Amino acid sequence: MINKIADSVAEALAGVQDGATVLIGGFGTSGNPIELIDGLIAQGARDLTVVNNNAGNGDSGLAALLKSGQVRKIICSFPRQVDSWVFDELYRSGKIELELVPQGNLAERMRAAGAGIGAFFCPTGYGTELAKGKETREINGRHYVLEYPIHGDVALVKAERGDRWGNLSYRMSARNFGPVCAMAAKYTVATVHELVELGEMDPEAVVTPGIFVSRVVKVPRVATQAGGIRQ
Repeated sequence: MINKIADSVAEALAGVQDGATVLIGGFGTSGNPIELIDGLIAQGARDLTVVNNNAGNGDSGLAALLKSGQVRKIICSFPRQVDSWVFDELYRSGKIELELVPQGNLAERMRAAGAGIGAFFCPTGYGTELAKGKETREINGRHYVLEYPIHGDVALVKAERGDRWGNLSYRMSARNFGPVCAMAAKYTVATVHELVELGEMDPEAVVTPGIFVSRVVKVPRVATQAGGIRQ
């Protein structure tokens, strides 16, 4: 019987190795799997390469992971914002590497990994520092840059509902990078707020099929200070 439900975050993350590439869903704090990030800090794997749209907010979540010293390199599209002081300090002191990737390219590079695409040409970044050292080509009068997939050893994603086979659906904008992260990794862990029986999820509402998911952990829903729900 297939049952991907883990009893705890610690159990689900026990096998993460030093040097792993970890794909983390989320757009800022929306859809960020905070419980899994905290679990990875506690688990202790080091020398990590982290892939996320941002480079952490404030002192919690991804910022806390960076601050722990466990991350060697971050690949992201938007590393600097008003509350990214943890990343700023680490980067300016040479304690973390940065690979800056345009947001659409970041999503497509992970999607390409999941789809088995060897590489693709994209016009974004042509003629800028982001294309330095990369192969370029003119196609039908337009210039393109060759980009390669981003494969992950582990993906951490936040979903809304799931079942024991690992089928997932998401809550509104919290969906963002979660589906492509799940596709691109060898081992995907997802948190959910609702665990349902097989057959209760409308197949049309399943965004991430269970074939892309390794472990599912149920976590409590957390309210924000403003009285809303953290997406």
